[in-house]
Amino acid sequence: MPIPGLLSFFETIFVNFTQPIPLSLYVHYPWCVQKCPYCDFNSHTLKQSVDEAAYIDALLLQLEQTLPMVWGRPIRSIFFGGGTPSLVSEAGLKRFMSQARALLGFGPEIEVTLEANPGTVDFEKFAMFREAGINRLSMGIQSFDDAKLKALGRIHSSDEARRAIEAAHKAGFDNFNLDLMFALPEQTLAEAIADIETAIAFAPPHLSHYQLTLEPNTPFYKQPPVLPDEDLAWEMQLACQSRLRAAGYGHYEVSAYARPGRECRHNLNYWQFGDYIGLGAGAHGKITVPPEGKIWRTQMPASPGGYIETMKNPQPGRMTQVSDEDAVFEFMLNALRLQNGFELDLFALRTGLPLNTLDAALQTLMQNAWATVEKGRLQLTARGQQYLNDVVALFL
Repeated sequence: MPIPGLLSFFETIFVNFTQPIPLSLYVHYPWCVQKCPYCDFNSHTLKQSVDEAAYIDALLLQLEQTLPMVWGRPIRSIFFGGGTPSLVSEAGLKRFMSQARALLGFGPEIEVTLEANPGTVDFEKFAMFREAGINRLSMGIQSFDDAKLKALGRIHSSDEARRAIEAAHKAGFDNFNLDLMFALPEQTLAEAIADIETAIAFAPPHLSHYQLTLEPNTPFYKQPPVLPDEDLAWEMQLACQSRLRAAGYGHYEVSAYARPGRECRHNLNYWQFGDYIGLGAGAHGKITVPPEGKIWRTQMPASPGGYIETMKNPQPGRMTQVSDEDAVFEFMLNALRLQNGFELDLFALRTGLPLNTLDAALQTLMQNAWATVEKGRLQLTARGQQYLNDVVALFL
């Protein structure tokens, strides 16, 4: 006779984790030429030469230590973020890619993205990236206006941004993203639209467009610049969305736009609560172990030196099990960013929890006209998107 509660426990594990969970790899390169005053990412200014070889050693050692948790699972995508990964040396990038391919095995359709600062690249560098196995770029343009770039503390000019995009084309990159920001210091509506028009002229398959926000522990937070007010920022967002829509870009996530079929697979995996290995200083990871019925979060030391020393010992970074409550919140925090919503079945497949866990919150969503459910798909209404923070708070 089964122990009360035990049958439902195993049903939750083996029914809801029956489909493979996509797995990605994130690699953090923590150094920049200089840190932008709005940036709250884990990045460190290159004040002196760094031991990149030791850092690559640490990345590969961490990857080896993680393999038992993901053995046999194919890698869907790789993303080199930072920091400024385009500062990486040819020897360092090729060594990492070669050994990572040997350890993990890359499929022929894998998406491999590297973030690039226009002030750190040229045709030769882009050609090296392609030779090393990078097949997608994400270029941090932010603006094509020199005055705005200076206000943001960027190291590149508008002309350098244009030349970088052209060099990427010439090097054979037909899959790339351009990052743009709006509501910049003293920016007008016309200037925000002009940035979008310039970006569209380069025909990027993917474009990220997000509002400048003042984050704690940044110079901009301590000494705020003069920013457009909320009404003007909202007008900029709507006008730019309209222009992108007219140019054929689908708005598939809160701040992401893409040509049909050119959505970022790596970021979609985040938003659909897939798994990812997080390598490098300050990197976070999420790994599900279906036989255990557990989801694990990993976190590495933030400083590059501390990370390298930790991996020399070697000691694993901090690992914590994701509670059921946190799994609900984290899933919804990510999935609700998708403009077309998500299949409700995905909740059970990714969290291992029964769908009725969401009953109370879903009732409130419907009562407030914040969401609709049709044919098993949950999608926020325009009103729900407007009150996204309140919607997410229902799942805390």
